[in-house]
Amino acid sequence: MVDIHCHIFHGLDDGADSLQTSIQMAEMAIADGITHVVGTPHANSQYKFDPGLIRQLRDELQSAVGDRLTLATGCDFHLSYENLRDIQNNPQKYTINQKNYLLVEFADFAIPPSMDDTMHQLQLIGLSPIITHPERNALLRTKPERMYRWLHQGAYVQITALSLLGRFGSAAQDRAEEWLDDDRVHFVASDAHNLKGRPLQLRAAFDVVAKRRGEAVAQALFQDNPLAAFEGRSLPYEPEQLDPSAKPPQYPRRKRFIFF
Repeated sequence: MVDIHCHIFHGLDDGADSLQTSIQMAEMAIADGITHVVGTPHANSQYKFDPGLIRQLRDELQSAVGDRLTLATGCDFHLSYENLRDIQNNPQKYTINQKNYLLVEFADFAIPPSMDDTMHQLQLIGLSPIITHPERNALLRTKPERMYRWLHQGAYVQITALSLLGRFGSAAQDRAEEWLDDDRVHFVASDAHNLKGRPLQLRAAFDVVAKRRGEAVAQALFQDNPLAAFEGRSLPYEPEQLDPSAKPPQYPRRKRFIFF
């Protein structure tokens, strides 16, 4: 399996707190059957995003685990004004393995109407946005039609493995299952932060998806699509997304005459 979203590099954000923790998370991933991991620290106003330091930490961890696990860098990209201005000039600075897929994180408190245009602008500079854990975002859970528009325009969706196991509550689990059944999910990732509460494991969620949708869909969401994003290729599993704004055909009405 391939994990495109986790916080395995230490000392950068609210993820791993030490090199030892990073190594233990890597060992956990290897034992779970994960072959590739993308370390994706937050890039927001709270945590400074330093690509040079991130690469250094990746190299350090890669040296510790050897060739048993392939590590790459990316980020949990917050759609702030500063980030959006910078990514126009440095698109691959933030992407998964410096290719063309970008994890996009939405705020929990507000999603402005201009976000539709923002998502489109990311695509115009050659990026493929991946909406991270929308099932955990109350705004997107209650107004999913906004996400459906972005999907129709070519964006993708990544849900969290633990959401499928009920670890983020029933509302997140229900939405994750609904979107999974409706073919609106392209990736399942761990979003791991530590060893216990949010571990770097995918196998249990893989089994849930295989039981619910079949082995082929599970293989696509945990292996085929994530590996394609890791390598910067087109996704092999990409169900067609209907236009949510499409309206049923309108037929001419008979004229009504009002007599006074």
